[in-house]
Amino acid sequence: MAGSDSACAAGNLPAELTSFVGRRREVGAIKRLLRHHRLVTVTGGPGVGKTRLSQRVAGQLGRTFADGVRLVELAALEDARFLARAVGDAVGMPSESGSAAPEALTWFLADKDLLLVLDNCEHLVDPCARLVTDLLRAAPRVRILATSRQALRVAGEWLVELAPLPVPQEDQPPARDGAVRLFAERAAIALPGFAITDDNRAKVAAICRRLEGIPLAIELAAVRVRAMSVDAILARLEEHSLEVLGAGARVAMPRLQTLRSAIDWSFHLCAAPEQRLWARASVFSGGFDLDDAERVCSGAGIEDVEVLALVDGLLDKSVLTRAMSGDGCRYRLLEAIREYGAQHLARSGEGMGVRTRHRDHFAGLARQAECQFLSPGEVEGFDLLQRDYANVRAALEFCLSEPGQSDSGLRIAGSLRHYWTMSVRHREGRYWLDRALVLNQEPSPARAKALWVDGWTALLLAEWEAGLSRIDQCLALAERLGDEPARAHAVMLRGVHAFFCDGLHRAVAFFEDALTRLRALDDRADVWMTLRYLTYATALLGDADRSRAFGEQCLEIAETAGAPLTRARSLGVYGIAQWLIGDHERAGELTRERLRVSPYIDGWGIAHCLEVLAWDASERDPERAARLLGCAHAIWRFTAAPLTQRHLAAGHRFCEQCARAALGDERFGKAFEEGSRLPIDQAVAYALADGG
Repeated sequence: MAGSDSACAAGNLPAELTSFVGRRREVGAIKRLLRHHRLVTVTGGPGVGKTRLSQRVAGQLGRTFADGVRLVELAALEDARFLARAVGDAVGMPSESGSAAPEALTWFLADKDLLLVLDNCEHLVDPCARLVTDLLRAAPRVRILATSRQALRVAGEWLVELAPLPVPQEDQPPARDGAVRLFAERAAIALPGFAITDDNRAKVAAICRRLEGIPLAIELAAVRVRAMSVDAILARLEEHSLEVLGAGARVAMPRLQTLRSAIDWSFHLCAAPEQRLWARASVFSGGFDLDDAERVCSGAGIEDVEVLALVDGLLDKSVLTRAMSGDGCRYRLLEAIREYGAQHLARSGEGMGVRTRHRDHFAGLARQAECQFLSPGEVEGFDLLQRDYANVRAALEFCLSEPGQSDSGLRIAGSLRHYWTMSVRHREGRYWLDRALVLNQEPSPARAKALWVDGWTALLLAEWEAGLSRIDQCLALAERLGDEPARAHAVMLRGVHAFFCDGLHRAVAFFEDALTRLRALDDRADVWMTLRYLTYATALLGDADRSRAFGEQCLEIAETAGAPLTRARSLGVYGIAQWLIGDHERAGELTRERLRVSPYIDGWGIAHCLEVLAWDASERDPERAARLLGCAHAIWRFTAAPLTQRHLAAGHRFCEQCARAALGDERFGKAFEEGSRLPIDQAVAYALADGG
């Protein structure tokens, strides 16, 4: 059934900023194939237009899928371990999936009716093929449109080999539908008033023939009309395209070399500082803003005050692309252009220096976000880190693959502790931390911190032995170094281990010891964290007075700091504790307020709140209770380890039994399923609709 919401139909496809030229036959052919087959792969050389064509097709087909279209851009993804996460993020799977394993993704998409566009699969062909196979088996109403320089070789795959745009032969008049039209339209954007005339028509056709109809090459050439005549463009192409065969040759130039020649020619037309910025900007992954460019690309021939003008110059030359977002302007290099710049950077001898500046800049971003925890800027810090996480990953990879850089990798990984917890990327956090700890075994405060952060993430994944081992290693190192912060955190995490392994009295003892140590260190953030656990643990032990006291302290710290996200988390745990000690009215008030003030970050906490509201509704509105249980289940299912559910098991069972008894199994199952299908924002809105 077609979706009625235009936003749903469009999905996350980018808006078309320039006209779409030609390809009518290809668009029609791919649409027909997708109506009858579940996997279509568009293949072709670099710059031939695979991405633009697939997005055009997807945009036209969006309304035929109830759940719309989702685009997954894979060009910047270098590590196949994160492929399922990238797809999950694009399709709106809750981030609480931890590692976003393929099993979780296939479960999430099993009942979806959507078109999934996987763009630029060529560097991840085998992982993409495995994931596509799993998705096609598990999700019968999902169709996939892939672009790749080579086929995925998956059963049921239909291939469309995309040829360059048609170019006029020397003895024929230039066509208006194809390469010449593309040149004309892009040239008119660069130089308003440009048009194909009797005087330039043959030369434009010659340019298109020289570039063999490859759209990217033609666009790079067309933009030059701002600075030179068509005759000069053709002459420069002939001069700088060293691999182009001379007049009268019978063998066409290879496509890849043609595109490289066009990019190379474009590079040589840039001023030396623009060339330098182009090469240096190739270190960015997933995009950058002006501040990033100033900090990473300036120095040794580029003053920071020059960067804006150089960025504008590269935009004018279609080297950089620009996109506006809520937090400003972002730039990126198309992948072929980025790879070209990276090759120049490697030959320039500047690569190590630029990559080091890139590392330091994004290490600073990670440290800043860590410091912003429990402050008015904590949401902004989280959002900035989320936006630039591809660059943070690139910095980590540099540190852990380049000799002598592992200490920096250890520090960056340790500073990401709040981000990994809030975004529920525990599995990925362990991946980076384990690599860093293996590479750098020198005793240091940075290693001690990485040990306890790794232990924490292991506990949140229910990896009890591994977590306790890391905590014990941290404690031993802290004793050796006299590192009081590491010792305090290790004690607190021993409490976390006891809390999750049913040793609540031992957990409270550890937490109280850690609280004294952390207060002596004036570590407000982890004082808050420890109070949060104490609020919960004492409630589970039935100590109502102490639980209220700890809950009030937890909330007071967050409110005094003006920290919106931490306040929301305080309200959530305080609400659960109030329910556990029997004050159900107060629990409902706190839980609803938590959902109102910060509804979408910290999905794990949201799942707890939905559970409490389900229990609250179980006797007066059993259908609503069943639906809310389904909402919570959808989040638990994608949480790496729904650990605290064990402490909520009695309430969960009682709620489900009441609802089933009132509704019967069939009505209960239907309401539960309806709740499990709601996206997290709609689940929160539903939870607040009654009494919210």
